[in-house]
Amino acid sequence: MGHLQKPNKATKALERALDEAERQEYVLRLYITGMTPRSMEALATIKQICETHLHGRYTLDVIDIYKNPSLAKDAQIVAVPTLIKQLPVPIRRFVGNLSDVERVLVGLDLQKKSL
Repeated sequence: MGHLQKPNKATKALERALDEAERQEYVLRLYITGMTPRSMEALATIKQICETHLHGRYTLDVIDIYKNPSLAKDAQIVAVPTLIKQLPVPIRRFVGNLSDVERVLVGLDLQKKSL
C-alpha cells in the first residue's frame, strides 16, 4: 500500500490558480454586420461555446456595426465578424465566423492546444 504525500506549497498554489481560472468572469464583444449568414453563424457559435464552457460566468455584448459604426471605429474593427475577449486578460481578437471551435477555445484559454 502506497502512502499519500502531503501537498506542498507549489501544489496548493497550482490548485488555487486552477480554481480561480474556473471562476473567472469573461467579457466578450462580438462585432457583426446585421443579420448576414456569417454574422448569425458567428453569433450561434460563440453562444454555444459560452453556454457549454462558461455557463453563468460571461457577458457577451453583440454590436451591429451598421447600427453603431462609431463603436466599430473605436475598437478598430477592420473585418467582421470579430470577437474580442476583453477579460480576462490578455485581450484577444478572433476574426471570421468562429467555425474553428478548437481554435476559439484555445484562444479563450478554455482548452489546451492539441499537438
